[in-house]
Amino acid sequence: MRALIALGGNAMTAPDGTATVEAQREAIGTAAARIAELVATGTDVVVTHGNGPQVGNLLVKNELTAHVVPMVPLDWCGAQTQGTLGYTLTTCLDAALTAEGIERRAAALVTRTVVDADDPDFLQPSKPVGRFLPEAEAQRFVAEGQHWQDRGEKGWRRVVPSPQPREIVDAPAVLALVEAGFVVVAAGGGGIPVVRGEDGALTGVEAVIDKDLGAALLGRLVHADVLVIATDVDNAVIGWGTPDARPLGRVTVGEMRDIAAEGHFASGSMGPKVEAALRFAEQGGCSIITSLDRIRDAVAAVAEHVQGAGGSEDGAELVGTVIVPEPAPATV
Repeated sequence: MRALIALGGNAMTAPDGTATVEAQREAIGTAAARIAELVATGTDVVVTHGNGPQVGNLLVKNELTAHVVPMVPLDWCGAQTQGTLGYTLTTCLDAALTAEGIERRAAALVTRTVVDADDPDFLQPSKPVGRFLPEAEAQRFVAEGQHWQDRGEKGWRRVVPSPQPREIVDAPAVLALVEAGFVVVAAGGGGIPVVRGEDGALTGVEAVIDKDLGAALLGRLVHADVLVIATDVDNAVIGWGTPDARPLGRVTVGEMRDIAAEGHFASGSMGPKVEAALRFAEQGGCSIITSLDRIRDAVAAVAEHVQGAGGSEDGAELVGTVIVPEPAPATV
């Protein structure tokens, strides 16, 4: 069994969103312990992670020190956070693996993701990043060519393109490390966004990539059996915030497409996770949306499904929302 685990931003910061060094180390240490428990079952693991709070902090430093040191573009911010979080994750993973009595070690890879230079999101940036500012301060950056939007009472916020991931440049290196026995950390923040020129050369762009959509693509390229989207809730929920709210257990791709089309999942939170889970399952794998504490049991439930043991819908509800491919047509 091979699993790709996508850690949400909540796994990188304190429960209240605090992103101090100490808070990040503690949160990542907790995540590493849960991942080591999964590795102890004999599962090959690739880890990817969000980087929203960390990139947001770098953008604030950009704004405050622009008169002292040159500002750096978003692809550099993504690369810097991959390095810092990769270092922290591998250090915590090595300690957790040792505590489990496992001889395997972790490795992190700076990872580039190709996007289409003609992606529509470059014309209409949609992803908010960084902090809120009063209009007068925001206009200073608008004058420098950045896109900022009025977000109501909180103030103005920068928005950047979030193009679709098309290719993980470094996926072959990730695969080689996994097959050499490493627990690999890769494609943090969905990967560093680059475009490929007519001559084949890669150039970084001012954009961010959805972490979960990048994970779905990387999972397929490294031959993962299961994509685990670890978040701060146990399940995707129909009717979230209403008296009729109901957690989803095991569903097929077709069933989940129909549910998503009914508008149950918000575009800024559960929506991208569901879309990523669907894309992976449509390629023949199984996807799970669950909380960090349940990833070992969730992967075990999927292993039963892959091995034909089935498992009940109620059982699936205990470990998260499990999206499975459509059953093959019966042969005559």
